[in-house]
Amino acid sequence: MKGAMELEPELLLQEARENVEAAQSYRRELGHRLQGLQEARRQIKDSASQTRGVLKQHFNDLKGTLGKLLDERLVTLLQEVDVIEQETIKPLDDCQKLIEHGVNTAEDLVREGEIALLGGIGEQNEKLWSFTKKASHIQLDSLPEVPLLVDVPCLSAQLDDSVLNIVKDHIFKHGTVASRPPVQIEELIEKPGGIIVRWCKVDDDFTAQDYRLQFRKCTSNHFEDVYVGSETEFIVLHIDPNVDYQFRVCARGDGRQEWSPWSVPQIGHSTLVPHEEWTTGFEGYSLSSRRNIALRNDSESSGVLYSSAPTYFCGQTLTFRVETVGQPDRRDSIGVCAEKQNGYESLQRDQAVCISTNGAVFVNGKEMTNQLPAVTSGSTVTFDVEAVTLGTTNNNEGGNFKLRVTISSNNREVVFDWLLDQSCGSLYFGCSFFYPGWKVLVF
Repeated sequence: MKGAMELEPELLLQEARENVEAAQSYRRELGHRLQGLQEARRQIKDSASQTRGVLKQHFNDLKGTLGKLLDERLVTLLQEVDVIEQETIKPLDDCQKLIEHGVNTAEDLVREGEIALLGGIGEQNEKLWSFTKKASHIQLDSLPEVPLLVDVPCLSAQLDDSVLNIVKDHIFKHGTVASRPPVQIEELIEKPGGIIVRWCKVDDDFTAQDYRLQFRKCTSNHFEDVYVGSETEFIVLHIDPNVDYQFRVCARGDGRQEWSPWSVPQIGHSTLVPHEEWTTGFEGYSLSSRRNIALRNDSESSGVLYSSAPTYFCGQTLTFRVETVGQPDRRDSIGVCAEKQNGYESLQRDQAVCISTNGAVFVNGKEMTNQLPAVTSGSTVTFDVEAVTLGTTNNNEGGNFKLRVTISSNNREVVFDWLLDQSCGSLYFGCSFFYPGWKVLVF
């Protein structure tokens, strides 16, 4: 009984310690949830503030544009009034001039006739004769025609008040506030010197025609376009290792010109340094400034273009993307090898695995039975290598070390074992093309 009493304080102490640890863990989890709530609150408030600014700016711009359009329309209609007024007043002015001339002539004739009549018949007989002769030459019974009021324009403005209702209906329906963008970033996958960004629709009623991807360093205030197209994933290259980048995506609806709201920005980074790039100075290939793109030029030189160092390690994924294609040749090759061996025109040799542009797969110079689709413009070829055996193998296949290789291309893959003569911690990558026009990017 006494022994049980002695153990009881130890058990209580242990239970107390466990409760303290549980409380600390509980507090940490609650802290994480509070942080998540703060981030959610910040996202709502920041996006609401940004949306208010966009709405105010848009409607201010719209008011300015509508005011300008109304002013321009008013000027056009006033000019129409001026033209009609000028064109229809001119004949009246001409008629008025004719009548005024007739009035002046009649007044002169009246005065002359009155003077002739006052002189009598005797000595004024010559004046009467002259007046009578003059009056006979003037057509006193001919009056100019004055147009009736019904025959001359009477200007008026035809203003249909229904346009206000039409505009009102359009304005009341103009613009929407979306609480959730129709597309969101789904996954960020780090690659050597790059990040694969994948996104998806979250609004089933939204039919996307194009997507637009932007990114920026988290220390920058400016997003830049990196992709516009119909695909739902893109690899962003030239990513500095261990630096945070922000990504966002939007979409354009089918048949629409405007873009949807941006997705919630996602932060990603890559811990993988870029592969050591293509070797410089090979006459048959032209390299990009970053040496990650090789273009087969029209030089007569041939052979394998290797990476400048063996920086591809087991467990990594090595990816080639064919940017442009030239004339294919059965000796073309894209692949990896244990060591550089100059003097070969292709990687279809011992201690190398590769795929030809016609889809044939070669392991240590032997063509495999399984074949992949032919390489075309835009094709992506990936190599995944893992160590299977690190010691000596008991077989007669001529190799002491075994690696398992998976080659994927155009949504198909082949898996096989690759036997090497010696242990190999890292590999070279390489390519060979026999005709110009082939351009390949490695990442």
